[in-house]
Formats: sequence, structure tokens, C-alpha cells
Amino acid sequence: QVQLVESGGGSVQAGGSLRLSCAASGSTYTMAWFRQAPGKEREGVAAINFVGTTNYADSVKGRFTISQDNAKTTLYLQMDNLSSEDTAMYYCAAEPRVLSTVVSMLLKSNYRYWGQGTQVTVSS
Repeated sequence: QVQLVESGGGSVQAGGSLRLSCAASGSTYTMAWFRQAPGKEREGVAAINFVGTTNYADSVKGRFTISQDNAKTTLYLQMDNLSSEDTAMYYCAAEPRVLSTVVSMLLKSNYRYWGQGTQVTVSS
């Protein structure tokens, strides 16, 4: 069983930055951040596995950075140069197994454990 608790969301102006955190308990070989805007599907934003391989959605490449602490108990998402299009509920996800491809790391169907979400609102 894996428990995930996100924090760090909030309101920011366009061009600003936020850092999300996700405290994890249990085995988490692969972890990711997803987001869901009103009326839209939940989409993968960034993912990282236990050896440090990462993958990012094209829409956030160069602006967002995913990382973990050395103990792999806390997942982070550094979000820079935010725009109104980044406004969404952000969810932390974990899967206690190795996923075979970097593409699969951004598919929500591959994750069994989810946090409750943290809201990010970017005003222009």
C-alpha cells in the first residue's frame, strides 16, 4: 500500500514559479505528476523512475523539472514560467513496479496509487 500527500499548490501570476511536493510511503519504483483542468482529461506532466529516468509532456519541457530526494520518499515538481494553461488540479501518482518505456510513464492507466491533488491557479 502506498500513501501519497501533495502540497505546494497555490495561486501565482503568469511567468511565476511554484514547487509541488508529494510525500510518499511504501515502495514507489515509478512516480509521476498528472494534472486535470476542468472539463479535460487527466494528463501526464512528468514522471521519474527509481534509476532517475525522466519523461515530460511536450507542453512543459524546459519549464518543469521533476525530482526526488535521495531517500525517494518525496517527489517534487518545480514549475517555472507558468502560464494560464497550466491551471489545473495536480496529482501525484505512484506505481510499485518498473514501467517498460518512458512513454508508458506518462499514462495514467499504469498507476495504482494517487494523492488527493493540489490546485494550481495561474492568472494572466
